[in-house]
Amino acid sequence: MAWVDIGALDDVPVRGARKLKTALGCVAVFRTDDAEVFAASNTCPHKGGPLVEGIVHGQSVTCPLHNWVFDLNTGQAKGEDGQISTYPVRVEAGRILIDGTALSARSAA
Repeated sequence: MAWVDIGALDDVPVRGARKLKTALGCVAVFRTDDAEVFAASNTCPHKGGPLVEGIVHGQSVTCPLHNWVFDLNTGQAKGEDGQISTYPVRVEAGRILIDGTALSARSAA
């Protein structure tokens, strides 16, 4: 894995999200607890809702358009037939790192 520093942990509020722009589209970075972060596709597969604007709760995010709930560990929609892509992230010394290899391997939508 090629870890890429994408910003300070404190830049993302607890139970909040921030958008990361890449050449192949946007990724949402979610902070679910003091030192727990997840990264996933920013687009809901149901109606294209921006997940970065959704409600972060537990280890899930709810789409702001139609209330689909996604598990941030797996990307699977709860109770629905849908899934979002997830990307490995970690926190080191107060910085958020994302796996650049996985990010660059994603396909353009």
